[in-house]
Amino acid sequence: MQTRPLTPPASETAATAPVSLRRILVALDASDHANRALAEAVRLAASAGGTVTGIHAYAAKLHDRRFRQMEGGLPERYRHEDELERQRVVHDDLITRGLGIISDSYHDDAAKLCEAAAVPFRRLSPEGKNYRRLSEAAASGAFDLLAMGVLGLGAVPGTTVGTVCWRVVRRSPIDVLVIRDPDRPLGDGPLVVALDGSTRSFGALLTALDLGRRLDAPVHAVAAYDPYFHYVAFNRIAASLSEEAGEIFRFKEQEALHEQIIDAGIARIYQSHLDVARELAAARDATIETRLLDGKPHRVIAAYLEEVGASLVLLGKTGIHADPELDIGGTTENLLLAAPCHLWIGEARFTPPLDILAGKTVSWTREAEDRLARVPETARGMVRLAILRLAQERGHTVITASLIDEATTRFCPHFGGRDAQQQAMPWSPEASALLDRMGDPAIGASIRLRAEKRARREGADTVAVEHVRPFLDTETAPALHWQAAALARLARVPGMVRESLRRRTELMARDRELAEVDLALLEESIAESRELMQRVMREGGHPAPEDS
Repeated sequence: MQTRPLTPPASETAATAPVSLRRILVALDASDHANRALAEAVRLAASAGGTVTGIHAYAAKLHDRRFRQMEGGLPERYRHEDELERQRVVHDDLITRGLGIISDSYHDDAAKLCEAAAVPFRRLSPEGKNYRRLSEAAASGAFDLLAMGVLGLGAVPGTTVGTVCWRVVRRSPIDVLVIRDPDRPLGDGPLVVALDGSTRSFGALLTALDLGRRLDAPVHAVAAYDPYFHYVAFNRIAASLSEEAGEIFRFKEQEALHEQIIDAGIARIYQSHLDVARELAAARDATIETRLLDGKPHRVIAAYLEEVGASLVLLGKTGIHADPELDIGGTTENLLLAAPCHLWIGEARFTPPLDILAGKTVSWTREAEDRLARVPETARGMVRLAILRLAQERGHTVITASLIDEATTRFCPHFGGRDAQQQAMPWSPEASALLDRMGDPAIGASIRLRAEKRARREGADTVAVEHVRPFLDTETAPALHWQAAALARLARVPGMVRESLRRRTELMARDRELAEVDLALLEESIAESRELMQRVMREGGHPAPEDS
C-alpha cells in the first residue's frame, strides 16, 4: 500500500477567490457519489494543470476493538485459549491487509482515470475515523478544494446527507464541492450563485465566473430576502401588547415604518448585491443573469434552482450575519439538505472594490456633494475614498454633510490657523498642465505640496514647471532599496492607499537623494499623508476661520 505523506507546502492556501483548482482532494469510497466527485475533480484539475489527491481513511483499530468486544459471543469451539489467540492473529492480519487492499483498489481506479486525463494523482490512506482524517487533510494547507459525495456506501433510502459529509463540511477550512446527483456532470445546467453581500458570497461569485468559463456554462446570481418576517413578528407582538403598551410602543407607526421604508430598503440592499455582481462579471468579460427573490431564502433559492435546471449552486459557508463561532450558515445548511443539484460551499473571500460598492450601494445628499466639490480636484478622489471608507465602517448608505463632518473630525482633530507658509501658492498654467497629467490624484496632491515647498525654498512667487519636473522624472532613476522594517510597516497600511504611499515615500527619498527607504522615512511619509488629508478636508469641509 503506497501512502504519500501529507506535507503542507511552504505557503498555505490563501482564502481568496476564485479558488485555485491546482490541488484538489477527493474523498474515495467507490460509491456512485464519490465516483462522480472524482470525475469532476479530474475534469477541473485538467483545466487548470492541477493535481488530484485521493483520500480513503480506514479504521483498522476500530474494527480490532469491536472484534475484541464480540469475542464473548463466539461459539464454544472458538473460545479455547489457543484457538482464540489464533483467531485474533487471523483477524488482525485480515483487517490490516484487507482494509489496505480495499483502499489500494480505490486508489488504483482513481489513478487510471487521472492517467487517462493526463492529471497527476497522489494517494492518501490514513488510519482513523473517516470524517476526522478528511477534515485534517482539508485543514493541512496542502489543498485548495475538497470534492466529496453527499452520500457514501452506507446510504439508505430517505437519507439526503450522510454523516461524513455533514461533519466534514462543517469543519473544512477550504471550499467543498458536494456531489448531489451521481449521474449529472457540472455544467449540465446553469451555475447559480447565492449572494447576500458577504465576502464569502462574493468569493463564490468569482469562483462561479471562473468555473463558467472552464465548463462553458451560464452563470446566474440570485439574492433572496424575506420581506414578510417583520409583518408576522409585528402582528404577533401586537396581539400580546396591552392598549397602554401599544401606545408607548407606537405600534402603528412602527409597522408603517417597516412596510414603507425598511422592507423597501432591504430590497434595495439585496438588489445592489446583484448590481455589484454584474459589474464584477463585466470587468471579467462575462455576463450573468440575475434575479431578486423574496421569501424564506433557502426555499426560494431551491425553487429557483429547480426552475432553471441548475447543475451547481455556489454559496458562502456562512453569510452576512455570521458570528465568529458559527460553523455553517442557516441558508447554507438548509440548502445542503434541500438543493436539487450539486453544491459548492465556499470559504474563499472577496471584497469588491470600494468604488464599485459605493456606486451601487451609496448615494450622496446635495449638501454633501457641494461640500466635496470644494475639495481641490487633485485630492478629491483620495478624500472621497476616505469618506466612503468611513461610511462603510459606520454602515451608512447615504453620505450626508454630517458624515463628512464626522470624517473631518476623525482625520482633523485640530482646526488651528494656518500661517502664510501653509497658504497655497499660485501656479503657472504650464505647471498646472504638467501636474494634471498625473493619473493618481493622491500622488498629484503630494507632488503639488512638494513643488510648492521647492518654490518657497527658491523664493519664487509662483510654482513653475521647474519646480514640478524633479518629482516627475523618476521613471529612469535607479530602483530604491526598502529596508525590511519599512516593508513590514508598509504592508500594514490599508490596501487602498498602500501604492500611493509607497510612491509618495519614494518621491521623498529621491528629493533628499537617499539610496534607500527606512522605517523613519516611511513614518514621516505617513505623517505627511495624514497632514495632507487634514489640509484638503479642512479646505473642502471646513473653510479656514476668518482670523486665520
